[in-house]
Amino acid sequence: MSDETAKEREIMMVMRKLLTTIVREVTPEHKSLKHPLSDQTIQDIRACLGLITAREKELADADGRTAQERPYYVDEPPATKVVPISNIGKAKKNEDE
Repeated sequence: MSDETAKEREIMMVMRKLLTTIVREVTPEHKSLKHPLSDQTIQDIRACLGLITAREKELADADGRTAQERPYYVDEPPATKVVPISNIGKAKKNEDE
C-alpha cells in the first residue's frame, strides 16, 4: 500500500465515522419525535456514505485485500468459533459411543 493510498483510506474512514456520528447525535431518542434533518439531507448523507464505501472497496481491491472490513458491536457473537486442538478428536469419539 502506497503512502497516498493509505492517506486516502484514512480520509475515507474519518469521513465515514464523522457522518455516522453526526447522524447518531441528531437522531431523536424517541421515535415519536421528528428527525431534525430534512429528507433531502438524509438522502445526501446516504449518497455520501455510499460513495465512501465504494471508494474504500476500490482501494481494498487495488491493495489485494478481498475481505470486507465491516464494523461490529462488542456484544455481537463472533462469526467464528475457536476450537482448541486438544478437542478436535474428542467430538468424534463421543459420537461413536
